[in-house]
Amino acid sequence: MSATVASKTGDGSWPKAVLFDLDGTLIDSVPDIAAATNQLLASDGLPPQSVAAVRAMIGNGVRTLVERAYAASNRPITGAALDEATNRMMAIYGKHLTRHTTIMAGAADVLAALAGAGVKLGVVTNKPEAFTREVLTHFGFEDFIEVVVGGDTGPTRKPAPDMIEHALGVLGVVAGDVVMVGDSPADIDAARAASVTSIAVRGGYTNVAVEQLGATVVIDSLIDLAGAIEALRQSA
Repeated sequence: MSATVASKTGDGSWPKAVLFDLDGTLIDSVPDIAAATNQLLASDGLPPQSVAAVRAMIGNGVRTLVERAYAASNRPITGAALDEATNRMMAIYGKHLTRHTTIMAGAADVLAALAGAGVKLGVVTNKPEAFTREVLTHFGFEDFIEVVVGGDTGPTRKPAPDMIEHALGVLGVVAGDVVMVGDSPADIDAARAASVTSIAVRGGYTNVAVEQLGATVVIDSLIDLAGAIEALRQSA
């Protein structure tokens, strides 16, 4: 049992807040991200990448995705060229954030149930904040979410703990009363760095086996989240 879980409050109200990653956790955005990536590459005369290949590039923000896509196309770019390509990618992707994106199994129900139980909810994602808010609104999630921390909100991005710590400050909760739910090394590493209990969800965007991420608990889908939280609550 992790020190974080062992330190949670014993009044039956744990957790007081749950933070979610977005891409690969609440939504499956790969189809739209891959389409935008390939439109960007095509504009520079480069061949498309497969959806599976793009899936493996996601996890550390748009700039890193663009850098990885060009490297995979055997035309690596850095510096100002990477900045310019990232700006173009942002413009392309921003036009079709939800055209082919779908919500992950259980996402809508678990958000509604947690919010209904009085748990504070947040989204902590390396995706730009404006894009994140548009996606949340599109899927009807915005009323459940009390804080959104995006890759351009200000704090250093995951896997640094800063984004999670910023969310805790906004929500007015302490690390021992929080669960971070994500699918990638960036999510779980950030949670560990922030001393927050973590739950990793299978089926997301990671090149590392989910069992090797170091999460407090691993679940098959968000459908299993309520049970995992209850087990953690009872095990303290």
